[in-house]
This record gives sequence, structure tokens and C-alpha cells, in this order.
Amino acid sequence: MSEQLLTIAAQGLFVHGATAHTFDDREVPEPVLRELYGLAVLGPTSMNCQPMRLVFVASKEGKERLRPALAPGNVDKMMAAPVTAIVAADKNFFEQMPVLFPFAPTARDMFLSNEKLAHDTAFRNSSMQGAYLILAARSLGLAAGPMSGFDTAKVNETYFQDGDWKANFLVNLGYPTLKSYRPRGPKLSFDTACRVE
Repeated sequence: MSEQLLTIAAQGLFVHGATAHTFDDREVPEPVLRELYGLAVLGPTSMNCQPMRLVFVASKEGKERLRPALAPGNVDKMMAAPVTAIVAADKNFFEQMPVLFPFAPTARDMFLSNEKLAHDTAFRNSSMQGAYLILAARSLGLAAGPMSGFDTAKVNETYFQDGDWKANFLVNLGYPTLKSYRPRGPKLSFDTACRVE
């Protein structure tokens, strides 16, 4: 890839960005978390539906509540991270459609009457928004370590007892150290992973 085509932003977000496994001991204050969300929510979603919901677990007590749901290999990483974001999907996201997508007055009812469409839309778009969250974190000088090694049912039982929000994945967040990143793993080539038709 030509270095001339890569902007400074692309370098920071993709080329030098990687999954973080450790963080320094600085806290991530709430104003930074608010700024992080404010950037992540700008990424596109279908019909501007914005189904992602977040729980930023930053306290020691919150971490202890989350600990039993994690796979053993993820416990130490989560406990050491300043913040662990639970990226969730709101199954009733469509209730906000009259505000978020006023151009289509029937949008809410379309999802309300089709449970599969609502589920698929919530999962797909909250996943995209979670990816935006990771890139937004990098743009603010934070490091991010997404994780899927956890018991979803336990997280939902602990944090989302009303059943409206459903956990999708977790992201550890904090400020990086020189040892935060392991060597980047191999990536599939264009010819292996892509087709042009």
C-alpha cells in the first residue's frame, strides 16, 4: 500500500492500531468516555437506528460483578483495564425511530411487527457501532482490547435484568504502554479474502 495514500489518521487508526492487552494505571475519566461515545455514535447505521447501548464498567465493584462471566484467560486483562465497555444491543431500539429517522413515519412499526428483522438489525448495527467505538478510542489516544470470551447469559443476567439490552461483546479501554501490543498477527491477502465482480 502506498504510504502517500495513507493519511495520518489512517496510520493511527489502522496501521499502528492493534488489540491492546495491557494498559497503564491512569483512569479514563467520564468526560473522556462521553467524548468517546460522542464520536462512536457518528458512524453510520441502517436508517440511523443506533441500537448500541454501553455500560462502562470502571469501578472495582463493577469489575467484581463482571468477573464471574469471563473466560479464565480474560479475567486478568479485564481486571487490569481501567474501563471495560459492555457493548450491548437494545432489542427495542426501534422505539427511538420517530426521533432518529423521522423521514419514515412507519419505520418503528416495521420493526415492531417483525421480530427477526428487529433482532438482526440490532445485532448487526450494534456490532458496527462497537467497531466505531474501537476506532474512536484510538483517535482519542486510548487503546482498545475487544473480547468475546465471556458468558453472555451471565452478563445479561447481571447487568440487563429487564431483558431489553443484550450483551454483544466487551472492550477493554485505557491508555497504552509500550508493552500494550503484541506483534500483529497475519492478515489475509486481498486475493484470498476479496472478489471483484
